[in-house]
Amino acid sequence: MSSEMAGVTGVADRYAVALYELAEERGALDTVSADLVTLQALLDASADLRRVIASPVVGRDAQRKALGVLAEKAGLSDITRNFIGLVASNRRAFALGGMIRAFQNRLAERRGEVTAHVATATALTPAQESALSAALKKAVGNSVSVAATVDPSLLGGMIVRVGSRMVDSSLRTKLKRLHFAMKGVG
Repeated sequence: MSSEMAGVTGVADRYAVALYELAEERGALDTVSADLVTLQALLDASADLRRVIASPVVGRDAQRKALGVLAEKAGLSDITRNFIGLVASNRRAFALGGMIRAFQNRLAERRGEVTAHVATATALTPAQESALSAALKKAVGNSVSVAATVDPSLLGGMIVRVGSRMVDSSLRTKLKRLHFAMKGVG
């Protein structure tokens, strides 16, 4: 299983580097980055789309056609549409999510940004997100982009991961600690 994931990561990294270099050469890094954010949102929203790109039963032409129509309707740039077509033609659509992450990581690294993965019980408002970003920038020392996810099981508070560091101030964790402390008393 881990060697299979390493293979997917290697494929994703190679394709992401090629797309990054092409976008940089054409001065379209921001455009391609925005396109990839849109594409990731589409992948996250549709289980059917994820099945189409992951299924070995769906033919190369059908994948290319489906992804081409999707890219067209989403209004993606020519560079991104051509890239998606190439990925589908080469039967590498299963690794699109990894390609998107690798491209965005490379872009963030170039810009000196750090990504903070934040999980909250409810969605952050734009004001909360900007305040959190400012606080993290002060703590980390670099520009911080916030990748927020919602996890209702946290009950309240948040979990913040920046690189290998993690701060868990969720209500779920605090209640677990209290539960274990109470067990020790009784």
